[in-house]
Amino acid sequence: MSKENNTPVEKLFGSKTRTKLLALFFENTEHSYYVREITRVIGEQINSVRRELLNLDSIGIIKSETYDNKVYYSANTKHPFCRPLTEMFSKKINTAKSNDVRQSTWEEYIRPVRNYLKALLVTNRVPGQEGIDLLIVGDDRTKKLTHWAEVVEKKQGKPLNYVIMSRDDYLYRKSVRDRFIAEVLEMDVSELIDPEKILRQ
Repeated sequence: MSKENNTPVEKLFGSKTRTKLLALFFENTEHSYYVREITRVIGEQINSVRRELLNLDSIGIIKSETYDNKVYYSANTKHPFCRPLTEMFSKKINTAKSNDVRQSTWEEYIRPVRNYLKALLVTNRVPGQEGIDLLIVGDDRTKKLTHWAEVVEKKQGKPLNYVIMSRDDYLYRKSVRDRFIAEVLEMDVSELIDPEKILRQ
């Protein structure tokens, strides 16, 4: 892309990749991402992404942590520029593509088990945090959902804490104010697929 074709925001930050990274991190300050996930979401080359991640990490705009032999990056919410950057990118500048990718990813994931799945809750659990990544409600008598969860785990490229329960089991545990269910529903949610409104009723 020629310099003349850069958007105003790209001109401000000097790099299309840097702009996309800032948009990804500061529109989603609760998320952490590993490198290959980032390249897939923002659609840029891995060498360019690595270079900009090192630059942003070195000045403290983002932070990094290692989990399960992968380095995860996230917005540094304690940095003095966090608030203005969040306000800037909360307008979804240049982030529609990344949002579409995340949404379409889960729609694609559930397609093979749509007839078995009643509801799915995906949390924003960060590495080391208590809780689960996926609450799966549906018919798993043939272990279809168990196998599906294992496939999703491989696609995500990191260990996932997931729980599978039947619709009746979930509704009973919620009716008796089960502590586990209450804690899961209080977690930060990134994706909720609940056509029958089982989880939120």
